Amino acid sequence: MNYPYQLQSFEAYLAAYQKSIQDPEGFWAEVAENFTWQKKWDRVLEWNFQDPKIEWFKGAQLNMTENCLDRHLATRGNEPAIIWESNDPHEQHRVLTYQELHFKVQQFANVLLNNGVQKGDRVCIYMGMIPELAIATLACARIGAIHSVIFGGFSAQAIADRLEDAGAEFIITCDGAYRGAKAIALKSVIDDALVGNKTIKCVIVCTRTRTPVSMSKGRDVWWEDEIKKVETMGNPKVEPATIDAEDILFILYTSGSTGKPKGVVHTTAGYMVWTNYTFVNTFQYQPGQVHFCTADIGWITGHSYIIYGPLSAGATTLMFEGVPTWPDAGRFWEVVEKFKVDILYTAPTAIRSLMACGLEPVKGKDLSSLKVLGSVGEPINEEAWHWYNEHIGQNRCPIVDTWWQTETGGVMISNLAGITPAKPSYATLPLPGIQPCLVDENGVEIEGNGVNGNLCIKFPWPGMIRSTYNDHERCRQTYFSTYQNLYFTGDGCLRDEEGMYRITGRVDDVLNVSGHRIGTAEVENAINMHACVIESAVVGYPHDIKGQGIFAYVIIEGKNQDLESLQKEIIQKVNEVIGPIAKPDQILFVPGLPKTRSGKIMRRILRKIAEGDISNLGDTSTLLDPSVVDQIIKLAR
Repeated sequence: MNYPYQLQSFEAYLAAYQKSIQDPEGFWAEVAENFTWQKKWDRVLEWNFQDPKIEWFKGAQLNMTENCLDRHLATRGNEPAIIWESNDPHEQHRVLTYQELHFKVQQFANVLLNNGVQKGDRVCIYMGMIPELAIATLACARIGAIHSVIFGGFSAQAIADRLEDAGAEFIITCDGAYRGAKAIALKSVIDDALVGNKTIKCVIVCTRTRTPVSMSKGRDVWWEDEIKKVETMGNPKVEPATIDAEDILFILYTSGSTGKPKGVVHTTAGYMVWTNYTFVNTFQYQPGQVHFCTADIGWITGHSYIIYGPLSAGATTLMFEGVPTWPDAGRFWEVVEKFKVDILYTAPTAIRSLMACGLEPVKGKDLSSLKVLGSVGEPINEEAWHWYNEHIGQNRCPIVDTWWQTETGGVMISNLAGITPAKPSYATLPLPGIQPCLVDENGVEIEGNGVNGNLCIKFPWPGMIRSTYNDHERCRQTYFSTYQNLYFTGDGCLRDEEGMYRITGRVDDVLNVSGHRIGTAEVENAINMHACVIESAVVGYPHDIKGQGIFAYVIIEGKNQDLESLQKEIIQKVNEVIGPIAKPDQILFVPGLPKTRSGKIMRRILRKIAEGDISNLGDTSTLLDPSVVDQIIKLAR
C-alpha cells in the first residue's frame, strides 16, 4: 500500500501546511480520496466554535472496519495485522494476519448480534491487553455499536460512573488480566460495578487468567461458548454496517477539572482520516514495518496508534500485554529484538523508569531494526530524550516528540520522523491542518516568536472532539467558552525564536501523571469520602519518574489520630473510588488551607510548597487567614 499523502521532505511539509491553511476543504478532500467510502461526502466541512458544531465529510457513508480490514485483503491478506506478545516471556506469541483478523472480527460481530447488540448501543469494554480486546473493539465498529473502552486499572466505582453516564447495556470483559507478576481479577471488579445497575443486559467474559469467577445466570456468558455457537451457525459473514460520517465511533472517558469524568465523543470519518494521516506522516511508516506502541488500548493512544491509525494504513501493529520492567528491565528491548521492531512509541515515564535501571538491561540486545522512536503522554525532559536517543536509537533514529490529547484524536504538534527538524523537549511544529495560537489570560493573541501563552487552536481538524456524551454544554464550557472562537487545550506553551512549540504543562486544575490526565477535583472527592477527612486540596509536583506526582493537603477531624494508618486508609479509599493510578504520592495533614476571602483555594501557593520552593509565594495578605501558609510550610519541612 502506498500513501500519496505521505510528506517526504521539509519542502513538501511546508507546501502541504500552506495548502491545509489556505484551502482546508480542498486539502482534506484530496487526502480522503484514499479511503473506501460507501457514499462520498456532500460537503467536506461545516463548523462553528460557538455551539460547538463540527461536521467533517458531511453526507458521507462508510465503515471503519472496511477501511481497516476489508480493503487490505487483496494486497495484504496474508501479512501480519496484529502481533501479540504475552506478559509471560515464555508464552507463545500470536500473529493475526489481515485475513484472520477480518474473520475473527466478523465472528465476534455475530456474537454481539446474537446477544442483542444493535447499531448505536453502547458497549463497555474492560479487558487486559490481549488480541480479543482489539477484536471486540473492531466488531463493535463493524456493526455500528459505540464502544467505550475502560482502562483495566480503574476501580468498580469509576466503572459504575462511566456505565451510568454512557447508558451502556453491554459489557465485554475477561476473567482476569496479567500485569507483570500480578494477575488482576477483572470480572469481580465488573460484578462490584454492577451492584444496583439497571441497564446492563449482557456481560461477555473472555478467559485469560483462569481466575475463578461467578457468572450471573441470564446475564453473563463466556466468550468461548458464544464463539462455538457462531461456528455451529457456519460463521455467517457480517457485512460492514453503513455508518454516517458523523455517527459516533466511540466514547472515551477522561478526567476534567470537576469530579465527574467526561465522555469524549469521537465520530467516524474525520477520526479515521486523521489517525491514518498522522500515523503515516509522523512516524513515516513504510509498508511491512512493525509498529510497537506500548500504550494500553484503554487510553486514546492505544485507540489511535495501536488499532485505528495502523490498521487503516495496512500496517503491522504490535500489542504487548506486559510492563517494561518485568520480569526485568530488558523486556522492551527483548520485544524489539524478537520482532525486529521498526518504530517504538512509548511514554517519558517508561523511558525514565528504564533509565533508572541503568544500561545493563540494554546490553547485548539487538536494536538495529529500530528506525523511528516516539514519545507520548507528556513533554519529554531533555535528559530522557538524550538517553533514549543515544542508548536506544544509537544516535541514528529520529525521535518524534508528539503533543496531542484524548480530545484531539491524534497527533497535533510533532516533528515528522527525519523530515522536519527535531529539538529535545520540544514538540516542534504543527501538523498540516493545525493552526495553533498562543493567547494571554484575556484571550488576546500573542504574536511573534520567543513568547509564552495559553495554547489554543483556531480552526477545526478532522479528528477533533465533537461533544461530551449526553452533556454537550460541558463540551462547550470546557473547550470553547474560555476564549472566543478558539479551542482551548488547557496547556501552557512556549514558542521559541525559531517558531518551535514547547508544551510547558497544564494551566487548569488537571494533573498529568505518567502521561495520564487526572482531575484534582476527582482525587479530592475520593479523599473527602474518608470519614475522618474534613477537606483536602490536591496539586501536582515534579516527580523523577512520573513527571508529575500527586501531593495531597488534608484536614482531618480530631487531633489524636494515628497518622500513618490514616494515610494508608486514604490511599486505599482513592484506590477504591478511582484506581491505583490516582493514589497520592505524598499526603500532608494540615490545620487549614490557604483560601481567598471568597473561599477559593490558592493552589499556586500549595504547588510552590509541594515543590519545596517557598522563596516567592507572592502576596498572601489577601488570604482569609495568611498564618495558615506559615503553619503548612513548617509541617512540610
